[in-house]
Amino acid sequence: MLATQIISANIASAPAMGRARRSLWLLPLLASVVFVVGVLAWAYSADRFDREERRATLITDALSSEAQLRARLDIEYAHLEDLGRSLKKMPRTRSALGSNIDVTDGLRRLWLSVTWLDSNNRIIAHVPDQMPLASLQVGDIADGPGLSSHLTINVGDDKLVVRYSPTLLLRKGIPWWLTRKYDLQLVDSSEQIIASLDETPLRLDSVGRESYKVVVGGNMPGAYLELTLRETPKPFWRTLPIVLICGFLLLMLVATTLLRRQVRQISRAEGAWRTEAAWRQAMEDSALVGLRARDAQGRILYVNRTFCDMVGLPPERLIGLMPPMPYWPPDAIDEVMLRNQRNLAGNAPREGYEALWCHQDGRRLNVMVFESPLIDAYGQQTGWMGSIIDITARKQLEERERHQAEAMAYQSRLTTLGEVASALAHQLNQPLTAIMGYNMGMQRMLTDAGYGNQAVINALKQQGDQAAEAGKIVKRIREFLTRRAPQRESSDLMLIARRAVELVQRDLSKQHIQVQWAEPAHLPMVCADPILMEQVLINLIRNAADAMSHGQGHAPEESVGGTIRITASRSSERFVRMDVEDNGPGLNGRAVEQLSAPFYSTKADGMGMGLAICRSVIEVHHGGMDAGESNLGGARFSFTLPVFDAQLQEDSLAAEDARASLEAML
Repeated sequence: MLATQIISANIASAPAMGRARRSLWLLPLLASVVFVVGVLAWAYSADRFDREERRATLITDALSSEAQLRARLDIEYAHLEDLGRSLKKMPRTRSALGSNIDVTDGLRRLWLSVTWLDSNNRIIAHVPDQMPLASLQVGDIADGPGLSSHLTINVGDDKLVVRYSPTLLLRKGIPWWLTRKYDLQLVDSSEQIIASLDETPLRLDSVGRESYKVVVGGNMPGAYLELTLRETPKPFWRTLPIVLICGFLLLMLVATTLLRRQVRQISRAEGAWRTEAAWRQAMEDSALVGLRARDAQGRILYVNRTFCDMVGLPPERLIGLMPPMPYWPPDAIDEVMLRNQRNLAGNAPREGYEALWCHQDGRRLNVMVFESPLIDAYGQQTGWMGSIIDITARKQLEERERHQAEAMAYQSRLTTLGEVASALAHQLNQPLTAIMGYNMGMQRMLTDAGYGNQAVINALKQQGDQAAEAGKIVKRIREFLTRRAPQRESSDLMLIARRAVELVQRDLSKQHIQVQWAEPAHLPMVCADPILMEQVLINLIRNAADAMSHGQGHAPEESVGGTIRITASRSSERFVRMDVEDNGPGLNGRAVEQLSAPFYSTKADGMGMGLAICRSVIEVHHGGMDAGESNLGGARFSFTLPVFDAQLQEDSLAAEDARASLEAML
């Protein structure tokens, strides 16, 4: 079953791979064709290189042979010149000419005859008479076809003519190893053979053979030395390797045909299996439950798409993994490993168990895991099959409902405390008034009596001032706790801020938090309800103080130190801006929309309503609220309020009165 699931997943996820496998039968044939083409190209290149090298060798040998023939003729001509110099002292008879040592040596070497002519070209002497001298080698003179050539030299008014055999010149002037490799011939400009080393001229048999001619020149004008290869090389396509290659290509064609037939059969079977696997894969992917198969050691064998979406990892990164898994919480690896070992041992609860996992992006998941044995086709247990349900949304809903219930209870307690504080403020107002009255009366009595102790008089004045200040504080607390509609009026925003700081100054001093002020010289009045603005500023200042204390790991009432800076400025022609900054941990990328959402709080004991109420109050005053990073290194909360306009305020009050009258009529 497990193997079927794995194979079906692979087939369904790789349709292009299946199409490529159906064309695999072509690969051997294509490889063979490429191989054969490569061999043919190599053979052609090698044959062409051999032909070029053979041609270059032929030309080199021809030039070398021509140089040797010319050198031999030059030597014979030098001997002839020596003979010509000796004629001046020689009698003009045949016997004298025949007995000359130069003539005798020439006839033994190459000469066929020597003729001495006078100025009228009449023969003075001729050697030999008709036949060669007895001492000459007859075979050297008569062997081989060809014509004779001659060398001529003038000796005064006389002339010497030496006739020689070109065939003997070829045999004695060309090395023997060249005569085995080439057919050598002397030809004239009309392609007539002058001399050849063979008994039968091979001029007609040289068709198709490679040859080269070079002009002899010098003492043999108009003659050409021609070299012709004795062996004609076969074309490269008629060699044995090419025949073997063609046979190999034919065999590969037959093998490819048989392979294609087999691939077609496999493709038909694979197509039927792919259809069935696609049905199974579609059912698994459409399930909202994550599926995970593991072997007995905990190695992941299979996961479906829901499971991959749940943990944020692709299947190729999950299949084959051994514990610990990448979706386990990093801070609880040991605990999860122990539970995993118990589950693999068969001790997993049948009703399932809750677990905490981590998505790839870092967020935590609450899942419900159900494990069951994985049985193969032979009835043996090979691992465990797990069904995983994501219960994160349900957990969050339960946590939100619990948090809301706690917040409502806390709000109820605050409401009760507010009512008690309001009652206390009302009750304390009368004793403070009486204290102030008694103080003023005592001061008047002492003054009328002429009491001169100035220290007592000053103490009574300070007592009266403190009582008056206590009365103001009680009055502000009562106004703060009293529910009423916004009463927008011309207000000094910095004065409101200083009054708000005075109310929380005791807590700030306890935590050693300093308040810095920054205000322009001429800040216009704003149109706002002073009491509501005081509530907004108190909330922002307390949030800044709590952030600095919690950010350093202290309780809010401990001495942590820090700085709060309150800045007022003119943001535009119609609005005034106030910034409350701190040097705490900052916002960590959170925007004002997230921070001011109802029931959202970064504090463990927070209700998540403070910033939401502050934003609502600012928007009621036609202003805006913003949050960002502070230059002090912490958080910055800003809000804007409209500049007070008397005419606009009168129009607004008139509109409110008209609306109230209309509501009363309705």
